[in-house]
Amino acid sequence: MMIDKRIMQKKRVLLVVGVIFMLPLIILWVMKCSGFQTDFEITDDLGGHIFPSAILSVATTDAQVIVPSDSIYLGNPKSSIAIRLKSPKALSRVRIEVAKTPFFSRSVSEFVLEKAGVEYTIYPDIIWNYEALKENVQAEPVSVAIKVEVDGKELGQRVRTFSFRSINECLLGYVANGTQFHETGIFFAAYVNEENPMIDQLLREALNTRIVNRFLGYQGASKNSVDKQVYALWNVLQKRQFRYSSVSNTSLSSNVVFSQRVRTFDDALESSQINCVDGSVLFASLLRAVNIEPILIRIPGHMFVGYYTDYKHKNMSFLETTMIGDVDLDDFFPDEQLDSTMVGKSQNEMSLLTFEKSKQYANKKYADNEVLIHSGKLNYMFLEISKEVRQKIQPIGK
Repeated sequence: MMIDKRIMQKKRVLLVVGVIFMLPLIILWVMKCSGFQTDFEITDDLGGHIFPSAILSVATTDAQVIVPSDSIYLGNPKSSIAIRLKSPKALSRVRIEVAKTPFFSRSVSEFVLEKAGVEYTIYPDIIWNYEALKENVQAEPVSVAIKVEVDGKELGQRVRTFSFRSINECLLGYVANGTQFHETGIFFAAYVNEENPMIDQLLREALNTRIVNRFLGYQGASKNSVDKQVYALWNVLQKRQFRYSSVSNTSLSSNVVFSQRVRTFDDALESSQINCVDGSVLFASLLRAVNIEPILIRIPGHMFVGYYTDYKHKNMSFLETTMIGDVDLDDFFPDEQLDSTMVGKSQNEMSLLTFEKSKQYANKKYADNEVLIHSGKLNYMFLEISKEVRQKIQPIGK
């Protein structure tokens, strides 16, 4: 009798142990059969980097410059931040709560996942603090916290740290899915700001030189008349004694995204410093303000500005804007010994000389690289700041 009782006790113990051991497997099997996904991840298309200039420039347009790497997605990809999860069943309801940060407010978004067992990338609504984005002049880390519910079941909270880049960082391109490079040089147009309040003052200063009596753009203007208006803008910038500054690198270290530091219109005027990119977008801002359509030209390691000399856009001219600053012309034309001819010349005479030499130098640069500039190859760009571009990219201001 005692032996039977011991055997029964052992069987009970083994049964309990077996149930305890099998319970997690049973739970996992039930969850697998039901298709319920207990996890999600926070994801994005730029390797954890947020570019305020990219967000601001398309905030009021329909442009989708940064293309989602996943073809199955919901929401607005311009939100930049997304989650990825698998739908447990057809017509599952998803609720996403994004916590407040210094750059956006708390938001709640809801979506319906039509298909079962499909992995979706979902972009929740992000209520951006646009002023905070404009004022961000140095990259800083920000923790983004997101809670998710699927069909009323909480999946918990996930946190990911993003790097919010400086407003002065222009996104040049990014690599999607580890292999495909997307060029985004169109974002340079965001730094061309023909609406800056300081432009009226600059145009008044230019008119006071008497080089031109008015800025007519292409209205009844010949090529010489257009060039004269452009020279008046060149002259007034030189009077502000800009200095060349080669600062263009950023703190960004990534094999996913690539960027270039660009001074905004206000930054360039306040510091009186420009590099080739700063000078090009600054001058393009003035050209567009007087209704002369500018062109940004990019070649490896350099940028210069062009403009159409007629309203039909049949003819172009180009400028090397680094010559606006205090430069040594012998660096550009070593065989001509131009610096030796400067003695005794007035500021206006020197301004006209540098303007003509700037055109000569830039026009040759364009001619030497014309095929590649229009080839679409990496590091080459021909970007007209046209009405069509403005429908996609707006000035970011500051």
